[in-house]
Amino acid sequence: MEETTKRELVLSINGERRAVVARQAETLLFVLRDGLGLTGAKPGCLNGDCGACTVLVNGTPIKSCMMLAIETVGKEITTIEGLDDAPIQHAFVRHFAFQCGYCTPGFIMNAHALIERHPDADETTIQEWLEANICRCTSYQEIETAVKEALAAKKVETKF
Repeated sequence: MEETTKRELVLSINGERRAVVARQAETLLFVLRDGLGLTGAKPGCLNGDCGACTVLVNGTPIKSCMMLAIETVGKEITTIEGLDDAPIQHAFVRHFAFQCGYCTPGFIMNAHALIERHPDADETTIQEWLEANICRCTSYQEIETAVKEALAAKKVETKF
């Protein structure tokens, strides 16, 4: 029997409590996009491979196509819309770290989490984190340069 019962979920998104009615089987990706109008997370592969739908849940990058919205009740969700002028966003612009831009929000969310969690990340760590996302337009060099710049700025920031 298919679960069709909808219920109200109260989610903490980008620092605000938001109520949305959703089926218990709906993914976070589609609740964000269709239920709340937050379209920064993009549907790509819908099986957790590409990372275009990456958001942060309690500061951890999560592929929102792989998580049920109901699982995020009581947790803090940050979408690309909630970064609001983060240094990594400026670094992406300065280094043209995008082409078509479809994958960009997912890369930025993943890179933001990397910078916050591992401000002393080395080349290997950066590569490992960036492997969680796919860019079909091959902006990898520019993305890596942007991440390194934002990491360098974070190191300077944390020294003071």
